[in-house]
Amino acid sequence: MNQDKTPYVVTGKSFTAVAINCAAKAGEWIKSRLGQYKSLEVKSSMHDVVTEVDKGAELMIRKLIQTHFPHHSILGEEGAGCGQAASEEALKEALQSEYLWIIDPLDGTTNYVHGFPFFSVSIALAHKGEVIVGIVYDPIRDELFVAEKGKGAYVRGQRMQVADEKNLHGSLIASGFPTDFTRALPVNLKGIQALAPKVRNIRTAGSAALHMAYVAAGRLTGFWELNLNAWDLAAGSLLISEAGGSITDTHGQPYHLGVRDVLGSNGHIHADFIQVLKDADAQG
Repeated sequence: MNQDKTPYVVTGKSFTAVAINCAAKAGEWIKSRLGQYKSLEVKSSMHDVVTEVDKGAELMIRKLIQTHFPHHSILGEEGAGCGQAASEEALKEALQSEYLWIIDPLDGTTNYVHGFPFFSVSIALAHKGEVIVGIVYDPIRDELFVAEKGKGAYVRGQRMQVADEKNLHGSLIASGFPTDFTRALPVNLKGIQALAPKVRNIRTAGSAALHMAYVAAGRLTGFWELNLNAWDLAAGSLLISEAGGSITDTHGQPYHLGVRDVLGSNGHIHADFIQVLKDADAQG
């Protein structure tokens, strides 16, 4: 990692300051409710669940944002409908606004429900469709990952830089198990099977936002997954790019808020990463 010790400081009522405040307050509340949720609902599949904690955290974040920026739009996971079509329609409508906050109040709900300590709060702000602020907060480790467009990415106030592995065989990468069983899951499993012999190892810990933050921090060399949503990816995409990495779709096309099949890396392994998925017909 970069040895730059210059601390990252946020002052005033900036977009980033508000995002950090929202993530910290929501994360603190989520952590306090760990093991105490009362209701569990199934959304698109048995792997896609939501609790009253998710809903409460999103409401908290929405109210805080609206207090400071009442004219901004907000796209949140729990405010959008279930399934790909509903998510795409919600994003299309939201993108009509100049400023759009994109929030996942609890990324890794399945982990949270089981007490597995790998989940996060993800908050991004887009201006005219371009992500300009990205925050991922891990309340268990009290780690705040922060990025501003053109200003770098930071964790615990220290600047982050992606890993320096030059080849796939020395890389630790991550993925997930999509909730779409008909298309995304079989294809993602093909990718795992193709990549496993070519990399040092693969992790599937269950929070896309936190996986992407780990790519930015140099803890993972790359990450890919199919059939994700804007709220899963927006904040992490800026963390990776501002830490010197590459973020595209699985075919190598530039990332934008409509991307659902994503691939992020330190940049050095990006082309080979994509090629392995292509050869395995696992790009989605």
